[in-house]
Amino acid sequence: MTPRNIKRLIFSLLGAVLLIVSVKYGFGNAWQSQYTYAFAPAAKAMQPVSPAPISAKPPVVQQPDATVSAKNKPMSKWVVDYHINVALRDDGQHLDGTQDVTWTNPGEKPVSELYFHLYPNAFLSPKTTFMTESGGKLRQDKATANSRSHLKLLTLQTLEGESLLPRLQYTQPDDGNKSDFTLARLRLLEPVAPGKSVTLRMSFEVKLPEVFARMGYSGNFIMAGQWFPKLAVYETVGMRGRASEGWNVHQYHGNSEFYSDFGIYSVAITVPESYTVAATGFQTKPTVISDGTKLFQFYAEDVHDFAWSASPDFVYEETAFSDDGIPGVRIKLYLDPTHAGLKDRYMHAAKSALSNYAKWYGPYPYNTLSIVVPPKGANGAGGMEYPTLVTSFAAESESPGYDLERTVVHEIGHQFFYGMVASNEFEEAWLDEGFTSFAEDKVMAAAYGINSNLRMEASYMTHPAPLKQPSWVYANHRQYAENVYMRAKLVLVDIENKVGEHMMSRIMRTYFQKYKFKHPTTADFQRVVEHVTKAKWTEYFNQFVYSNEMADFSVEAIQVKAINRDDGNNYESNILIKKNGGTNGPIPILFTFADGTSISKVWLGDEAHIQYTELSDSPLKWVSVDPEHTNVLDNKLINNYMLAELPNESRTRWSLAVTKLIEGLLSSLSW
Repeated sequence: MTPRNIKRLIFSLLGAVLLIVSVKYGFGNAWQSQYTYAFAPAAKAMQPVSPAPISAKPPVVQQPDATVSAKNKPMSKWVVDYHINVALRDDGQHLDGTQDVTWTNPGEKPVSELYFHLYPNAFLSPKTTFMTESGGKLRQDKATANSRSHLKLLTLQTLEGESLLPRLQYTQPDDGNKSDFTLARLRLLEPVAPGKSVTLRMSFEVKLPEVFARMGYSGNFIMAGQWFPKLAVYETVGMRGRASEGWNVHQYHGNSEFYSDFGIYSVAITVPESYTVAATGFQTKPTVISDGTKLFQFYAEDVHDFAWSASPDFVYEETAFSDDGIPGVRIKLYLDPTHAGLKDRYMHAAKSALSNYAKWYGPYPYNTLSIVVPPKGANGAGGMEYPTLVTSFAAESESPGYDLERTVVHEIGHQFFYGMVASNEFEEAWLDEGFTSFAEDKVMAAAYGINSNLRMEASYMTHPAPLKQPSWVYANHRQYAENVYMRAKLVLVDIENKVGEHMMSRIMRTYFQKYKFKHPTTADFQRVVEHVTKAKWTEYFNQFVYSNEMADFSVEAIQVKAINRDDGNNYESNILIKKNGGTNGPIPILFTFADGTSISKVWLGDEAHIQYTELSDSPLKWVSVDPEHTNVLDNKLINNYMLAELPNESRTRWSLAVTKLIEGLLSSLSW
């Protein structure tokens, strides 16, 4: 038994003893610590809960949630252990925090330095890497004059009280930008031996921005995402293909999201008395009200981040839900009042997402799922995923369309691809965004009968780029979004078209089951595809994943001439079909003649071009490549069709003109 397992056993026994004492002597909630609830019996966790009636606020005192189950060992490898206390100031724009963070060396070599992500410093000035790369914009969200923020470390000490702040250095490994303070390196007093731990104690101040790029304040609404000093990931040999162990460290970029290790979070959050808090994990103690403040205590394990939101205006709704793969989860809504009447739609979307994802990929192992709806004007905090907590888009409209459901379904999908299958979003964003977009479409079709227009989405691909590359290498956010969301999804759809739905389901489930609570790579996914299909996919991945290929096939030229033949074939047609991108055959081709007859051909598409000669008694009218759009990676559908009767010069001019027109229209609709 390892020291960590011994520690868990002690805590488990201690929790049981304290619970017995509390019951026997009536100490009640005073003894019900995070450890008591962290190791409570599964039966207690699964007690049915009647939905609370909708109201302006939840009850003043909420009973604590029980944990998922009594576990002898964690589902993930616990590398980090955070104990955080944070308070929201009365101004609603500052956080004051303290934290003890313990890091356990997962490698086989002594480690003499730690790296911390200080994400709020991304908005410290216009000169930071995030601001210079993004231009102060993220999706449709724009920074305001008040969207400045910082994370200031006030103290950094050993448990013995020795200050380590003089040993802290800011570092910029990606671009050398000396105005960027989102990553810091700490030289330790002594190296941490393999399997051993180090605990640091620190205090910090966060100035929140007016809501921008996933975090901040908007009026009295707070979204605290990426808000605390967070340890980077130390990768061991073999992890994500590493030949030697070491830190995976990057700054906060305009396109990048996040990458962290699994562990434990125990977080106490103090807010003004009128506020309600939504957070990662479950509440371990009743809310405590004192001197005009309200204290919430949350606990989460087997997660790699912790986020919370607060507002005095939340309309709270809760229901219990269970299904195959979901032994019991409390779905908690924190609605903006504008969307109070839409609670049933939010609940239905959440249940549909959880039910289908659990059925397709694997169980949802947590006992809570919180959905936060930001107020109007705070959409910069919307549409984001955190462990056991997601945000919908802001309540801008009282009668939103199906974007409401789609956003909820997408963000809950991230509980699986990001939350449990924890890929490196810095370097391989397609493994979370593309996979979640693929899964989202499946739920929308199954639950709502809504199918995506893949032809239109393929046409959005005006600047294809490799899927496996660092997020900041993409030229801009539009190119990033086109590829890691849309082209990535189309690649998965294309694989499914090739292998069939049943085998694709096996691929996705095998990938999830093999890499849940791990940090897989693109190469890992390729190996799963090859294992399940018993075939090599090297050429395919080289073209469409590791490179920027699309699969554009065009009708390049048609020549029709009258001839005199005794057999009645009075016309000879020569048709040139060209491959303009990656190999993605077989490609169907349809020839249609003036008398209404048609001829179908199939081209393997593994050559640069092919020429057909057709003899017929009726003139050729038109030619279409892939008329049913089976090749979802064809992003230039305008060249798939050509009329035969147009003179060649006019035909060429027409194709170019319409292509430019369509590309211009699509550019105005893209990300």
